[in-house]
Amino acid sequence: MLNPQQRAAVDTTEGPVLVLAGAGSGKTRVITEKIAHLIATGRVAAKHIAAITFTNKAAKEMRERVAKRIKGDAAEGLTVCTFHSMGLKILQIEHEAAGLRRGFSVFDADDSAAQIRDLLPKGADRDTLESVKALISRAKNEGLDPEGAAAAAQSPREREAADIYGHYQRRLSAFNAVDFDDLIRLPLKLLEENADLAGGWRERLRYLLVDEYQDTNGAQYRLLKALAGPKANFTCVGDDDQSIYAWRGADPENIMRLGRDFPQLRVITLEQNYRCARRILRAANAVIANNPHEHPKQLWSEHDDGPPIRVVECDNNEQEAERVAAEIAFQQERDKRPWHDFAILFRGNHQSKPLEKALQMLRVPYHLSGGTAFLDRGEVKDAMAWLRLIANPDDDAAFLRAVGAPKREIGQTTLAKLSELAGQLHLSLGRAAERTDVVSRLASRPGAALDGFTRLVHELRSQAGRLTAADLYRQVIEHSGLLPALRAEHGEGPAYQRRRENLEELANWLDGERASPGDLVAQLSLLSHSDRDNPGNTVRLMSLHAAKGLEFHAVFMIGAEDGLLPHQASLDEGRLEEERRLMYVGMTRAKRLLQISHSRRARRYGELVKLEPSRFLAELPDAEVHRIGDNSEQDQSEKQVRAETHMARIAALLGGDAG
Repeated sequence: MLNPQQRAAVDTTEGPVLVLAGAGSGKTRVITEKIAHLIATGRVAAKHIAAITFTNKAAKEMRERVAKRIKGDAAEGLTVCTFHSMGLKILQIEHEAAGLRRGFSVFDADDSAAQIRDLLPKGADRDTLESVKALISRAKNEGLDPEGAAAAAQSPREREAADIYGHYQRRLSAFNAVDFDDLIRLPLKLLEENADLAGGWRERLRYLLVDEYQDTNGAQYRLLKALAGPKANFTCVGDDDQSIYAWRGADPENIMRLGRDFPQLRVITLEQNYRCARRILRAANAVIANNPHEHPKQLWSEHDDGPPIRVVECDNNEQEAERVAAEIAFQQERDKRPWHDFAILFRGNHQSKPLEKALQMLRVPYHLSGGTAFLDRGEVKDAMAWLRLIANPDDDAAFLRAVGAPKREIGQTTLAKLSELAGQLHLSLGRAAERTDVVSRLASRPGAALDGFTRLVHELRSQAGRLTAADLYRQVIEHSGLLPALRAEHGEGPAYQRRRENLEELANWLDGERASPGDLVAQLSLLSHSDRDNPGNTVRLMSLHAAKGLEFHAVFMIGAEDGLLPHQASLDEGRLEEERRLMYVGMTRAKRLLQISHSRRARRYGELVKLEPSRFLAELPDAEVHRIGDNSEQDQSEKQVRAETHMARIAALLGGDAG
């Protein structure tokens, strides 16, 4: 049941293909069907196909779809992963060529920041740290090593960052570790500089599919080219109108580069939308048409027109939040729809506070995306540090966390002395702590505590070869003292129970995994918050960036004011087109109902400031929009109905409380 354009994208199996898939046009189905077609026709065996996505959640969903589509063991060996997971796989196999030892660690953002902070001049503030981190990350995302970054530096800050980058990489090497950006940079370096190694990987991966191609950065594009080789058998699926991640390195120019680098490229455009009502599509098309296009497209749908788009003018953001909350409660009560059919989208997470207050007042269940990620919770990071240290004795960041989880009689003075001795011997902290000649030079009580810790780690490490990752993890929980320390801190109350359940949940994730503990810990480090986000039956509150790839029956976009959407920083930097794409992404999340609201004024630093409606609102066709905010008879009637529902709901809630 593919449409003609989808069928063409599936059937074209030779040479490079670019599928420009408009919002809601069935791109995931095209990728799934193409994988099935390649396997079913015998064109490429599953073990030689790699589908690359941008989130682990998307990879999981794609694997599940393929499993339903292909019966039996025909899909055995298929690779569906993120770019970073692909890089990790290459490094785990080619670790010697990359100058790494087996069981290397993957530093998370906190580990990396701690190392860079330590390399900065004393007294450097947080802004300096963030700036240097960003410059190092940008250099890595462009595939540059420290020498390349130094050569490309054009300002004193960039030269300083390049110098720190060099010291930082030497530390990573000493720790037998890589960071997140290295998972692309190092495999790319191997493939571009070692023809035999590249040839082996091209033989291993004979057909590539890349989802969300518009989100690739320079290094990811070069990795795709290096893996594809001269045969260039790949399909890239993306949408230039949904390129909204330039701020984190994505380069929409990569769509144009494909045509220049592969003159034989076939471009197929998917324009039939299966998600939105026609009116929403016509309005979204009108907005995005104000951006220049290399490959123009016009989305269309076989759905009906749907209701007019509501553009609501409010006095301030508190009133805006109250009206949105009341409208959601009204629609849910009227239509008996589940709460998860509703989403509120905003430009920045700071806009959520009045919304949360208004929703709480009406007892509307909601979930705010972007909270603390599961793997960022303290007790989970503590347990992960133990596993990292067991797998890699040279991981100093893991050593420092594990040795203090739970707290022992090993203070900062002891750790500073241990670090000094380790430096003199050119050893990692973990390996230095194993030496009696080092421990004997420490004070007796902390030395004894350190010796006990080291013996326990050594005992657990000796079991790693014969235990599954889950069993090894349970040994850590049993012997490390983590649970008794949490109980001592929190008692038997809810806080302790939540943390204990988090530790148990990590054990459940590890169950059934066949990878070695070290490899599994490295894979877990790639998971993001969105991969574990399960909000249940709640109204979703999220940023416009976080909403890409999702869809809802009803979408409420708030804060449509110049300076916020489009954001002032983007206007100052000449990135109006990306802000317009963000508006387009938000609009096309809605399947049936779309409301966009803005405020006339806001309180800034104690003063009332007049706000201007977003310039994007003027780009909406009048025929598709119902503007609310004047005193027309229709608007007064609508307000009356919603106010009565609102008051009835509050009365019912108060009555329920009284009972």
